Amino acid sequence: MNMDTDPQTEAVLCQIWRATPVWRKWEIMEQLNRDLRVLALAGLRLRNPQAAPEQLRRLIADMLLEPELAAKAYGPLDTSR
Repeated sequence: MNMDTDPQTEAVLCQIWRATPVWRKWEIMEQLNRDLRVLALAGLRLRNPQAAPEQLRRLIADMLLEPELAAKAYGPLDTSR
């Protein structure tokens, strides 16, 4: 499956994943989503050091939902600050 992983190693990883309970897989995915948002917010802060917290939340919505849907859900992006 993965070009950069040894087939035996990948077989072991697949066995471990299959044996992992569903609740634990959900926990892993939730943590990955939280980590993604933290990293995205850090990147936005670096690129927009003067942005207010509300603007940063709206910019994250643009990233996650696409600007058009984010504007419908959260209103226009306030660029006055």
